[in-house]
Amino acid sequence: MEYRVFVHTNHKQWLGAVVSAYSMKRNSPNADKFTVEIIHHKDYPFLHAREGQLYLRDKQKRVWLNDDLQSFTPLRFMPPQLMNYQGRAVVVDPDVFAVGDVWELLSRDMGRAAILCRPRTGQKGKEGCLASSVMLLDCAKLTHWNVEETFNKLFTFEVDYMDWICLRLEPREAIELFENEWNDFDKLTPKTKMLHTTKRKTQPWKTGLPVDFRPAEKNNLWGLILRVRRHLFGEYAFLGRYQKHPDPNQERYFFGLVKECLEQGIVSEDQIRAEMAQNHVRHDALEVIARVEPLLPPPRHPLGWDAPAAKAA
Repeated sequence: MEYRVFVHTNHKQWLGAVVSAYSMKRNSPNADKFTVEIIHHKDYPFLHAREGQLYLRDKQKRVWLNDDLQSFTPLRFMPPQLMNYQGRAVVVDPDVFAVGDVWELLSRDMGRAAILCRPRTGQKGKEGCLASSVMLLDCAKLTHWNVEETFNKLFTFEVDYMDWICLRLEPREAIELFENEWNDFDKLTPKTKMLHTTKRKTQPWKTGLPVDFRPAEKNNLWGLILRVRRHLFGEYAFLGRYQKHPDPNQERYFFGLVKECLEQGIVSEDQIRAEMAQNHVRHDALEVIARVEPLLPPPRHPLGWDAPAAKAA
């Protein structure tokens, strides 16, 4: 059986995707048993063809923008097609970084399930939304997945984006839940298997940059205010700047991985400077990389989890 890990991304989250892909191999003693592939938004013309068109999201009609921070999300559903509906795949967002061994997830018994994931938190979780940002997929059981076809149905208002992303289009009996540690939302503990810096406004590589993502516009007073703001002043007006991540260990872990990518030639200083110039990466990134302490080598936990490391969390 073939095993692959997929990281999906766009131009704005390229560095995160490269670091994510690196972390999957770095932290697995079984790295020879699977491949890692980046799925890039730029390679899918059907996404670009819908620029500026209205689609259905959370029962609201929104404008599709390929320049949005999260325009890559439909590509979460590409792995079965890319693997010819055979084998096993793990697919992750570009802000998800392996801390444990992804092979433990790739090789686990799925029983009759086609998908393993975790629930969302907050109001979305209460509404039954599942987190598709990290999924284990049995590709042979997902032959009905056709990303371009489903994506186009968003624009004929036959499918709601949130129903797709929340996995509500799938029969619930085909989905099982894995431990939250495989998709730990902004939490890094000794149990964490994959760290997901899911709160966009505090992603460690964005600190200080102007916010370039569109907030959810819920059916309440705040959602109404956001819609009025958008209509009067534009998509990103008055959204402020990215903030520092509240957990210094998570910032340290990300930039420790970037330091290793630089040392191994996976990325270059010129590439990071280019990302900084486009406001995709914080402008002091190279200074942060220079001062960050090296991570412990695998297979130990990369932050060590002795008393000083835990105290900083």
